[in-house]
Amino acid sequence: MLPDKNIAERWQHSEILLLGGSAGSFKILFQIIRALPATFDKAVILIIHRKKNFFSEIEKLFAESSRISIREITDKGPIVPGVVYIAPANYHTLIEKEKCFGLDVSDAVWYSKPSIDVTFESAAEVYKEKCTAILFSGANQDGAEGMLKLRNCGALTIAQDPAEAEMPQMPLSAIENNAAEYIFDTKVIFELLQIE
Repeated sequence: MLPDKNIAERWQHSEILLLGGSAGSFKILFQIIRALPATFDKAVILIIHRKKNFFSEIEKLFAESSRISIREITDKGPIVPGVVYIAPANYHTLIEKEKCFGLDVSDAVWYSKPSIDVTFESAAEVYKEKCTAILFSGANQDGAEGMLKLRNCGALTIAQDPAEAEMPQMPLSAIENNAAEYIFDTKVIFELLQIE
């Protein structure tokens, strides 16, 4: 159960949903994307540490069960509500002030490209309080610094409860540096997103 009504109001006010994860996060991320209704009115940006051929695999899985459009991010592509965007392998995904994407080939961050930190930090500058970010299971600290910037800009920031994460290091890092305003288990995350 959500701790207060204010959280639901801030979620409704958001224009984008950022979902970050690494090892152990695929199952819950898949469940969320599959549960999104066709009428979902926010852009969803999925940054997950992955191998190069990952998009074709999940695109197929999502296409079989998703009610919402799934696209791999392209350079300068606009951010449109009601679409799930998946960060491509071997690039960092930036969100630019025109509310479009930029792809960057800089060095890996926390051994990862795409880096969750890079996307979260750029989203903070553009969307500020009109953003909700959730950090899931992972084996390193990627996402914690970016989430702190989001929180400082007024975004709603949530970490998956480390007790239920397969790899607790990623959400735990966001909690330890005070980046996660809330710590929710998956049941409460689903309640917030109003999906089943």
